[in-house]
Amino acid sequence: MTSHKKTLGFIGIGIMGRPITLRLLDAGCRVKVWNRSPDKLAPVAGAGARICASPGQLVDDSDVVLLCLSDTEAVEALVGNDIVAHGGPDKLLIDLSSIHPEATRRLATELESRCGMGWVDAPVSGGVSGAEQGSLAIMAGGKAEHIAIARQVLAPLYKQLTHMGEVGSGQMTKICNQMIVSCNVLVIAEMMALAKQAGVAAEKIPEALAGGFADSRPLQIVAPEMAAECFEPVKWRVKTLLKDLHMAIDVASRQGKAIPMSGLAGQLLQLHASHGYAEQDPSTLIKLFEID
Repeated sequence: MTSHKKTLGFIGIGIMGRPITLRLLDAGCRVKVWNRSPDKLAPVAGAGARICASPGQLVDDSDVVLLCLSDTEAVEALVGNDIVAHGGPDKLLIDLSSIHPEATRRLATELESRCGMGWVDAPVSGGVSGAEQGSLAIMAGGKAEHIAIARQVLAPLYKQLTHMGEVGSGQMTKICNQMIVSCNVLVIAEMMALAKQAGVAAEKIPEALAGGFADSRPLQIVAPEMAAECFEPVKWRVKTLLKDLHMAIDVASRQGKAIPMSGLAGQLLQLHASHGYAEQDPSTLIKLFEID
């Protein structure tokens, strides 16, 4: 069965969920949607998504259920209350959220034991632009037969999907991704603030460093925003990076490992969030290093 013949149920029409759903619809997929805040459904409904009255109805009417939720608690609530009750062995859950690997393994085991439904953890990297362009990097954990279905279903979304191992390994890989991204964005903010203070034409730094060892996608995306102090629209949030770093620190603590760079990044992000920037784009991190 091709992905176009499967009915997809999508829960979580947020910053990433919206462009992902629109991309799936544009590829000709049949998509049913539910969201805790119904007002966010209008754009995807206008593009052809069918709105379900409840998560249970969505699971009943879908072959593959996709989640794109804010945190571990949100996924736990939906799985425990609705998906377990309406799931079945002929259905598959693909979790695009970034949540704790240990919770992922526990929830996947519960879902399979109680209703026979499979689980693929498939967190994504690439941001809103990656979702819109179908160039996301997806790191996936799960059984080989379930990964094969995920490759089909998610084909309109990704440039690369890598099977990292058992359930939970996708989430662990995403934590590794976020450790790099968080430290990268923080040092870019520190560097841009220093360059501005020193009188350098900071807006030219991304161009000047392009192709060199210091170049990166975060540099090319956030440095121009930092130089111009243009922080809208919000494409991702400080609190999201902070949440992922908290998970990294927790996993490292459980394994008895030290992650000093990521630990410091977490402290700096927490400080920035406490100044009222939790809901803002990480490009605002330059303000943490600017001298009045």
